[in-house]
Amino acid sequence: MRSRMAFLRHLIIYGYVYDVDYKELHDYNVNLSRIGNSLNQIAKRMNATGHVYDEDVKEVKEIMKQVWHTQKSMLSKQPCIRQ
Repeated sequence: MRSRMAFLRHLIIYGYVYDVDYKELHDYNVNLSRIGNSLNQIAKRMNATGHVYDEDVKEVKEIMKQVWHTQKSMLSKQPCIRQ
């Protein structure tokens, strides 16, 4: 909530307020952006040279492992919502 009044208004109307920490989501997005930038640099190099190098293929595979690891990590940290 941006202000005390907004908090109180929401509490009166809905009876509850969720406190959500978006730090992990922010970190996830930062890491995903870095991974995307690395992939773009590799694709640019491949398009410029017209060749696919084994080293680049290995790097792409490693980056994709990082993507899946990060995704699994974020999903495992999600809270279970029960009604």
